[in-house]
Amino acid sequence: MSTEPANGKEWWRNAVVYQIYPRSFQDSNNDGTGDIKGIISRLDYLANLGIDCIWLSPFYPSPNKDFGYDISDYCNVDPLFGELSDFDHLVSEAHKRNLKVIIDLVPNHTSDQHAWFQEALEGKKSFKRDWYVWRDPAPGGGVPNNWPSYFGGPAWTLDKESGQYYLHQFLSEQPDLNFRNPLVVEAMLDVMRFWLKRNVDGFRVDVIWLLVEAEDFADEPINHNWNKNLIERDRTIHTKIEDQPETHVIIQLMRQVLDQFSSPGQEKMMIGEAYLPYDQLITYYGTKEKPECHMPFNFHLITEGLENWQASAVRKIVDEYEQALPQDCSPNWVLGNHDKFRFASRIGSEQARVATMLLLTLRGSPTWYYGDEIGMLNGEIPADKIVDPRGIRQPDVPSEQRDPERTPMQWDSTTYSGFSNTEPWLPVSADYSERNVAAQEKQPQSMLNLVKHLLKLRKEHKALSHGSYLALGPGVKDKEKAEETSAVEDGLFIYVREFDGERIAVVLNFTDTDKSHKLQGRCLASTYMDHESLSADKNAETSTAIDNFRVRPNEGMALLLV
Repeated sequence: MSTEPANGKEWWRNAVVYQIYPRSFQDSNNDGTGDIKGIISRLDYLANLGIDCIWLSPFYPSPNKDFGYDISDYCNVDPLFGELSDFDHLVSEAHKRNLKVIIDLVPNHTSDQHAWFQEALEGKKSFKRDWYVWRDPAPGGGVPNNWPSYFGGPAWTLDKESGQYYLHQFLSEQPDLNFRNPLVVEAMLDVMRFWLKRNVDGFRVDVIWLLVEAEDFADEPINHNWNKNLIERDRTIHTKIEDQPETHVIIQLMRQVLDQFSSPGQEKMMIGEAYLPYDQLITYYGTKEKPECHMPFNFHLITEGLENWQASAVRKIVDEYEQALPQDCSPNWVLGNHDKFRFASRIGSEQARVATMLLLTLRGSPTWYYGDEIGMLNGEIPADKIVDPRGIRQPDVPSEQRDPERTPMQWDSTTYSGFSNTEPWLPVSADYSERNVAAQEKQPQSMLNLVKHLLKLRKEHKALSHGSYLALGPGVKDKEKAEETSAVEDGLFIYVREFDGERIAVVLNFTDTDKSHKLQGRCLASTYMDHESLSADKNAETSTAIDNFRVRPNEGMALLLV
């Protein structure tokens, strides 16, 4: 059994985080690209939805070779999105609605147009030269080693003027910073201080596990299990360019800055992006003496669960994570983001409702991706409209195409879905006239209303927001609750959340057939948004003794146990 830490009052421990991809959320000036004023205009929608925190993907000045993840100025706003005063207004208006604001911090690399890199290009004796990672050619000529880029090809580009190569784990236009240089570390800490002084509530730190590379610059081992369905980067095993021990020292310094700006109830938090196995991931929490991330992102539902969407597989992911978590560390869960296909497209719209109940009833902090609350699907992007550099460079690997999950938010059935009055930067999904916020607000059983209902339940029932987690079924070791583990059918994932005597069972049917289980309780929610399967009484929410009930195909249920 996992229990909520005793000091679990910090807002981030159970906050629902809503990721906004700014260029796709709302266009206020009809240039086809979303912007900060557009986000401000939708804050009431977000507050009414029931989320606690918004996370903004990059809005900084950028040549946009990688759509903002190639930053040319860390301390300003790209004119495409507005002005610095607009950002300040956004933070102020969000806080008025009790919404926290966290922003993307992209420390691993800059744009090649950043002033730091331009100075580094002036030659080997440049003051900023060592702010980036440079190596001489291999003894026989060519790239220094076999390190690969995420975007295909080597992670090295030759600077012809100096004859040296610089490192870039992504595009050649995104040179990696050298975090072995203390001046680089301090410069990035100053970036954090700049935004903390503007009252942001924290940061999502991009590719945090890539900050430091092995000092010996040796070749990576060859991955003999590589096949053509994997990305080019995975031809090697990443022992040299990922998860180096020195990375943790940098994160500890970041945490110290955050703590300096924190106060009780107003903690500044850090979520670290790290695609790692659990045993490596949990080290990014740090220790009590040397804390690091408040929450390193747990992507296992995305990378493993959605690939094998079965009750037993998903339960295994959840149980192993709960068991691996250090004491007093809070879990987090993610089903979608700007780099991965929409989960409704991956598992279907029916199971997407089951996945939604899972995400919003597990212990800890869930992160939601814009548009998933209406069940947005991957957009179909014609070949001449593809803009994602990762997809363009690796066309034979469909999963590397990221445009489909970045299409404009679908607000209503008007032209361009209420996102803009002009053609957007990416095509609006073809189903926008039926699948949109305005339509679903009027449909009592819509995905949007399901999300609102579940978020309301999280606030009303501390068992869901603060409670412990216990899975029911085979393998459960809790003898006191052994009677509840019987008669669990294959295809069901059942767990109990408990706090201060309140116990809520979540029953998820991952199959397209009826299932049954014996419990007693009152229905709080069904993904069907009705409760006719539970009682002859149409007003099933008043039922108090439900047992041996039927769980319909692709249904999730939350029951207040008696």
